Amino acid sequence: MKYKAVLSCSLALVAVAGFPLNQAAAAAAAKDYPSRPIRVLVPNGAGSSVDTLTRIVTNNLGGVIGQQLVIDNRAGAGGIIGMEIAKDANPDGYTLIAATTAASTIARLLVKKPTYHPVNDYESVVQFAETLNVLVVANALPLKSVPEFIAYAKSGKKPFNMASAGVGSQSHLSGAYFLQKAKIESLHVPYKGGGASSAAVVSAESQWSLIPSAAAMTHVAAKRMRAIGHSLNRPTTLLPPEVKPIADTIPGFNYTGWMGFFAPKGTPKAILDKVRVAVEKTMELPDVKKAMAFQGTEIIIRDAAGFRKEVQESMQENADLVKSVGLKATN
Repeated sequence: MKYKAVLSCSLALVAVAGFPLNQAAAAAAAKDYPSRPIRVLVPNGAGSSVDTLTRIVTNNLGGVIGQQLVIDNRAGAGGIIGMEIAKDANPDGYTLIAATTAASTIARLLVKKPTYHPVNDYESVVQFAETLNVLVVANALPLKSVPEFIAYAKSGKKPFNMASAGVGSQSHLSGAYFLQKAKIESLHVPYKGGGASSAAVVSAESQWSLIPSAAAMTHVAAKRMRAIGHSLNRPTTLLPPEVKPIADTIPGFNYTGWMGFFAPKGTPKAILDKVRVAVEKTMELPDVKKAMAFQGTEIIIRDAAGFRKEVQESMQENADLVKSVGLKATN
């Protein structure tokens, strides 16, 4: 009884101080964080745009935060598999999730019973990028502009296949949106990830794709495929000047994605804040700015609240777009 009384008194003192036990434990954990390598779960395959951009950030973030970051690629089902694994991860700060528009908001719209919610089931940590899509064609096609592309599509020449990173990927939805607005048809060929879909265009197994810039620009720079348009509704210095907005041909066309870090629900706020500050510092590094620009990707920083709002708005926008282009849930 005496031991219980002393314990109760100690608990009461902590509570009176306005610092509950769980907060005290979280603060202690955050003080020494990170004390071991951090896993970064990427719900996409190696070589995809998400993988490429994540590695640019994590390769530099390690030096800022003081620990190695280890990429864990968990591809499949448009990102659903990776997001499910991330949802169940230990919320101790040693798992981060490379969160994207496609895996977080689009893929779940194409299943009848989604198993995760991008706002309710994860902590939004920080947004660090906005991704545009690039209209690329196989070198075998004699096309150098969006008007030429549309005319070629309407000519009925075959094969004329659209590669995507898979059902529910950013390239799938943006491509379907483009087909709808351009009033043209093309056979959709889903591949297992962005790396595979890019390779299909390089080899001319598929004739074109509207893929995130980070999946395209290395191939474009090496002249393995040709970029002829992009999905921003304005010109951008991130791409060569000859790569014009699709909106110049199809007024109003605009499609971008976002990228940042989520953490498992319940990860202590003090740890999330440490990660956010470290990411913000990382994105200011000259090497990071240069690498992101080479990938045609704009650095956009939003804190947890701003990122959460962006995700919420993206959910509604993509739900409307999925309905508009007629994509249906498959199971």
